[in-house]
Amino acid sequence: MRFPIRLIPLKTNLNFMRMKWLALGLSVFFIVATVVLVATKGLNFGIDFTGGVVVEMRTKDVVDLGHMREALSKYPELGEVNIQYFGSDNDILLRIQPQDVADGEQLKAVNHLKEILGNELKTEIEYRKVDYVGPQVGKELVTSGVMALGLALLAMMAYIWFRFEWQFGLGGIFALFHDAMVTVGFFCITGLEFNLTSIAAILTIIGYSINDSVVIYDRIRENLRKFKKMPLEELINLSVNETLSRTILTSSTTIITLIALVLLGGEVIKGFCLAMLFGIVVGTYSSIYISAPVLVFINPRQKSPENAVAKPA
Repeated sequence: MRFPIRLIPLKTNLNFMRMKWLALGLSVFFIVATVVLVATKGLNFGIDFTGGVVVEMRTKDVVDLGHMREALSKYPELGEVNIQYFGSDNDILLRIQPQDVADGEQLKAVNHLKEILGNELKTEIEYRKVDYVGPQVGKELVTSGVMALGLALLAMMAYIWFRFEWQFGLGGIFALFHDAMVTVGFFCITGLEFNLTSIAAILTIIGYSINDSVVIYDRIRENLRKFKKMPLEELINLSVNETLSRTILTSSTTIITLIALVLLGGEVIKGFCLAMLFGIVVGTYSSIYISAPVLVFINPRQKSPENAVAKPA
């Protein structure tokens, strides 16, 4: 005999649509606040976007990167430092933020770094390459990152439009735009480093969010077919409640994993995991309170009776 465990009872009937105006108002407020924060405070761009000095080195003995970061953190004059293995545990890629435009200052900073590493690591070091990445490269990466986000949003809107109807596409793109903007606002408020990994986090968040929205949209489409005379707000409420258990279970398991990574994953992925943790919460909220309620204002029933529902999958 099976005893299924249900996080949400089958007959749950929460009135999500009652909060639609408050939810949409808060979303617009957060988007506007993000624009203001980016214009005034700005993002804490990492070396990926600001440029800096890149050093490739090989050590005779394997060096623990955690110990290396801790050692270099005692020298604030180096500024921001990124360290990672590449190839093998003896090959290390180290990046420090730009010091001064003058070549002499860059060389001075690199020599100072070599002196510090020699004193702290207590192992033989071979410096294989030292490069200076100018800010122009960073500007190109910013442009590429913005283009990647924009194209991802448009591609997902096109998918939803094709998979369902244009009303669903508009609802989905507004929810995704909200998720991306609010996550950028999170980076502004917290001061977390914004780099290429952050772009990857935002792309992952909007992918997760649209997946959640598709599940709700699919149930709305089914219910549009079944309950052709039911008021739209009531139908959307029913659909969200019917998928609520799946939404919460999926979000909860993802959040538990991300909390473990934040606590135990180390400094390298901490910023990415914090952004993902925040984004999953925001994405779940937008799937319930934005992508679905938006359909009330762009009624998907505004078509001929023969096509009152979306295209079949």
